[in-house]
Order: sequence, then C-alpha cells, then structure tokens
Amino acid sequence: MNDDHALKNPILESRLFVFRLFFAVLVVGLMAGVLLWRYYHLQVIRHEGLVTLSDRNRVLVEPVPPTRGLIFDRNGVLLADNRPSFNLSIVVERAGDLDVLMEELNSLIGVSDSEKARFSKQLDRHRRPYEPVPLRLDLSEREQGVLAVNEYHLPGVKVTVQSLRNYPFGQELAHVLGYVGRINDTEIQALNSVRYSGTIVMGKTGIEKYYENELLGEVGYQTVETNARGRVMQQLERTDPVPGKDLQLYLDSRLQHEAYEALAGQRGAVVAIEIATGGVLAMASGPTFDPNEFVTGISFDHYDALLNSPDRPLFDRVLQGQYPPGSTVKPLYGLAALESGTIGTAHRIYDPGFYQLKNKEHKYRDWKKGGHGSKIYLRDAIVQSCDTFFYDAGVKMTIDTLSLYGSRFGFGQKTGIDMPTERAGIMPSRAWKRGARGLAWYPGDTVNTSIGQGFTLVTPMQLAVATARMASRGEMRSPQLVRKQHAVPPPAGKIQASESNWNYIHQAMQDVVHNRRGTAQGINRGLKYHIAGKTGTAQVVGIKQDEEYDAETVAMRNRDHALFIAFAPVENPRIAVSVIVENGEHGSSTAAPVARKLIDAFMAYYPEQGGQY
Repeated sequence: MNDDHALKNPILESRLFVFRLFFAVLVVGLMAGVLLWRYYHLQVIRHEGLVTLSDRNRVLVEPVPPTRGLIFDRNGVLLADNRPSFNLSIVVERAGDLDVLMEELNSLIGVSDSEKARFSKQLDRHRRPYEPVPLRLDLSEREQGVLAVNEYHLPGVKVTVQSLRNYPFGQELAHVLGYVGRINDTEIQALNSVRYSGTIVMGKTGIEKYYENELLGEVGYQTVETNARGRVMQQLERTDPVPGKDLQLYLDSRLQHEAYEALAGQRGAVVAIEIATGGVLAMASGPTFDPNEFVTGISFDHYDALLNSPDRPLFDRVLQGQYPPGSTVKPLYGLAALESGTIGTAHRIYDPGFYQLKNKEHKYRDWKKGGHGSKIYLRDAIVQSCDTFFYDAGVKMTIDTLSLYGSRFGFGQKTGIDMPTERAGIMPSRAWKRGARGLAWYPGDTVNTSIGQGFTLVTPMQLAVATARMASRGEMRSPQLVRKQHAVPPPAGKIQASESNWNYIHQAMQDVVHNRRGTAQGINRGLKYHIAGKTGTAQVVGIKQDEEYDAETVAMRNRDHALFIAFAPVENPRIAVSVIVENGEHGSSTAAPVARKLIDAFMAYYPEQGGQY
C-alpha cells in the first residue's frame, strides 16, 4: 500500500493535466487566431484585390468585332460580302508551355512555318491580357472536328466564328474593290487599338482601303464566365457591335463584265464614265488576280509569283499606268487651236508626210508615208489623224497654250477619284522641264507634245475624264466610284469654248467613226446610234529618222500601245470611254472594238434613262 501510494501523486498529475490542457487550448487558440486573422485579411483587407484576381480568372471581357459593311453595284448586285469563318486562336495566358501546345496542334492539324512565324509576330504586339491570338483562319470541317475531339488536352485553344470577306466576282473587280488582308506590324502601330480590338484584317487596296473607316464599323464587347481551362461557361452581358456602313457604287457589274471580257486577258485598261454624274460605270485593268486569295493570307510563293510576273497583275493600270496619249489628244488640241485664235476652221495645210522646223533639217514624220496631200483642214486632221497638221498647229500655239488646255482637261493632275492610289501623269510645260530636267524648253519638244508624245504621260482614267469633259462641252467633274446619298454635286468648273467650236470638234470626232476615211470607221457597222471617237498609237521605243516601224522586227513588249477614246450618243452624250491595250499597235483595230462592245452594252441596258438614277 505504501509503495502504491508512493508511485501515485494525484496533485502532480492534476497540475500536469491542467498545464497540458492549457497549452493545447493556447495552441488551438493561437491557430484559430491566425486563421481568423488570415480570414479577416483575405476577406476584408484584400477583398477588392482578390475579387479582381478571381474575376480575371473566371470572368473575361472579350471584344466582339463588327461585321464589315457590304458593297453593292448601282443596281443592288452584291460585290463584296461576308461569310462565316471558323478560326483557331490561342489565349497565351492559359496555354501553359506554348512549344508543347504547338507540337500538339501540329500533330493534329499541321501548322506551317509561316503560320508559326505570323503567330510569333502577333505575340510581340501590344495586346490585352487574355486576348486570343489567331493562329489559323478558315478552318476546314475536318480540322474543326479534330480540335473539338481533342480540346480537353489543348489548354488555351479557342475556335471562334468570325466573318471573312468574300468577293463573288473574283478577278473582275479586283482592282476596283481591292481586298482586305491581315493587319501587319507597321499598320498596327498606326491603328486605334481599341477600335480594332478583335479585328484581324483591314482594307489593303482599292475601295476597301479608301473607305476603311466607313466599312469597319464599331467594336462591341461581351463579358463571359470561364472555367479553369478557359472554356466559356456562360455569357454575363453583351454590348453588340455596330456593323460597318454599306456602300453603293455607280459601277454596273454587267458593264464591268463586258470590259473584263473585252480585254480578254490582254495587258491594258478600260474605263467608262457616266457623263452626267462623273460616276464610274466600269473600270477594268488586265491582267488581274483573285482578291479572295489575300483574305486569309496568301502564301509567300504565290505572292512572289504575282509580284514578279512580267504581266504585273497586281498593277492597277487604270490609275497607276502612265502612257503617252498619242493621237487621242488631237481633238483637245484642235479645240485649243480654234479657241486661242491660232487657226480657224478655214485653215489648211499641205502634208508631204513630214514636218520641219524653220532652219532645221530634222524631219518629223507623219504616220502615213507620203502624207495626206493638200487641203488638209482641222477636221481632216482629226478624222485621218494627220500628224503634220498638228505639228504645225502646235508650234504656232506654243507649249504654253498646249499645256494650258491640257491642264484644263485634267492632264498632269490627279482626277480626284475616291481611290487610295492614283498617279498624276505629266502635262509638260516650260516650268515643268526646268524643274524636272533642269533644261530649257525647245521647239522640238512642242512638236512631240502636239501629237501626245514626248514627255506627256496620262492614265487611262485621265483620258476618260478628258473625254467626258469634251463630251459635256467643258463640264469639269471628278470621277466617283461610291454613290453618295445626297444629290449629284454641280461641276467644279467649266472649260470655256464657243458653241460653234464644240460642234466642230464633236462633228470631227463623229466622222472618225462614221466617215469612210475615219481611222475608226471599222467599228461603225450596224450602229444604230452615233459614236464620237479618236484613235491613238503611242510609241514604246523610239525609231530612228531613217528607219520605218516594222512590227515584225520589234519585240512584242516594245510594240506600240493602242488607244481609243469615245463618247455616245453624239447628240446627247451619256457615256465616255477610254481604252488602252499595251503593245496592241493599232487603236482602230485593237482598242476601238473594245469601246464599241462596251458602249453597245450600255445602250442596251439603259435605252431610256441613260444609265442615270
């Protein structure tokens, strides 16, 4: 009993128990305090910040790109529309190891080096967090299916639906409409990043570029809830985008088709203008290309092939091609000679087949060997395209008068058409030669200028504008592609000339087509209306004075260009046309039939209202 009592100490054990209990309660209390403090810290002190971080992982604000505006012709035919496209994008913040993801995607659908390079460039651009970066546009149905089946192990991968541009007429309207393409590094620096959020393409050329602001629209936004893998679970709210503005053109797609077919793959250009409004009815440059190939990104090899082709299909000859106008300027300079009082309608010359400046041995040849004979009046000189007459008249007028009237008809200056790229050509003058060449003006320069050669360069659009001004008796209108919603503005000015002189030139141009000696009389067969026109030939390479031009000995691309201008019907002009066929040699046989075909179509489509609204 005494030993048992010695082994047990109830008081000591009680104290030990109390100490242990107290220590345990203290530890639990401290731990509970820490938890309570941590809870308070997270839920109260850091509440706003943590909620923001949580929402960033759970709730995203995504841009909703607007639908690009549509483009219609004057009759409501759709020229540029939008089609749905399934695009593959990657949210980099959710993708984890990008290299691993790329390898996985490559094994599933194949990812080209160019796509990887383009994706890497886009990663380096300024973008918002969690903004999808496109990898491939326009997925096929098979690719969509493969990605859908494997999405569970493709973190950050998104397949979205977006509209892509589509051009139903393909090559026929490539240079008019232009095309959209992916936004590149240079462009992204100049663009409004907010307005272009979610938008991956923009207008690159043509109407698409000129009217980019109108066609683009305004971006919208949607707030979505996502899971841990970034998949959208639900849409919380949405602000719809504003679609781009639709555009309606003056252009008639039927006439455009006629112009495209008439060129038949030749290198050249065709322009038709509605005289009453300045609206462009047709505008074809050949050869051409398919703009649809640029929408999703054309391959480097294909683009290089187009860019380096000797036929230059990407080159818009209508607005950027600069050619000597040749004899198409003769009606214009004939009017200048009459209006300046240099000659009268009774003035005549003898044409031996050449012209010589006073006290000079050099002979400026007429196109017709042996000349046109005696009693050549201005009317005859236009109808038969007598160079010698205009050599003489040009020297009498001097370059000052030629330059003045050429400028009034639009040479040497941009026409003001609503397109992004247009060249001004050259209307030479004394001041121009001093500035451009550092040389004085010589009489021989005037001789060459008087028949549309020498330094003179015009675009096919300028020729059409000059023809429209001739047809309208001097009304100066700028050509327009997009029809505005307000009334047609009045002419910007008027070329002053007497009614009798206008009549004289109009009659001479009519005889070019309808007189048996006219250089374009070959297109008058079966005509039920009157066409006024003028043929032209522009030298590509110079021919020595003692040599004759022989097409058989001249390389194809060094042969003369063929030109023709026309308006119709003569009594009430409604349409003006210019045609250039590179290396076509003869305006009468190569260019004039193209104009006849186009005018015939116009007269058939618009027999009463004249092609106007």
